[in-house]
Amino acid sequence: MPLTPDTELELLFAPELIPLDVKLSLHSDLHIRPLASTDYRRGHLDVLRVLTVVSDLGEEAWVEQFHRQRTCPDTYYTLVVVDKTTDTIVGVGCVFIERKFLRGNGIVGHIEDIAVDEKQQGKKIGLRIINALTAISERKGCYKTILNCSDKNIPFYEKCGFEKKENEMAKYASERSRTPRL
Repeated sequence: MPLTPDTELELLFAPELIPLDVKLSLHSDLHIRPLASTDYRRGHLDVLRVLTVVSDLGEEAWVEQFHRQRTCPDTYYTLVVVDKTTDTIVGVGCVFIERKFLRGNGIVGHIEDIAVDEKQQGKKIGLRIINALTAISERKGCYKTILNCSDKNIPFYEKCGFEKKENEMAKYASERSRTPRL
């Protein structure tokens, strides 16, 4: 199945936010664009599985979540990299914008959920996603962009221009308290 043009898709945000230099630096058989409402069928969750446990609640629930994110303008920027020959997702990443009360009501970009299909690694897909998300964060006026990663990925992110700062602590909620239905 050939690549579906961006103009035929319902996208999470305007594709013009993705820097042209990032688009041009991708391997010729790849395309980067915002997440689309039909990306459940293109394997969005399959690619995320390289990161962690992914609960598949079905296409309807996935589409509902997509539309929830669209109702929060200037907040969620999920990118996908699509194989042009198969119209399937091979890479994903997101930056979300946090509005703060410090630094003059500044905003911070948080990069999350960077994943690349294991069969597609070596094409600098992760690097291009990081470049695009960082540029979106900066274009939106974020005074800093931060990301969380495992210790083994620190050298990669340092190559992308990030530096290790402080430590993150996490407390996971019990299974029973997760993902309330709205």
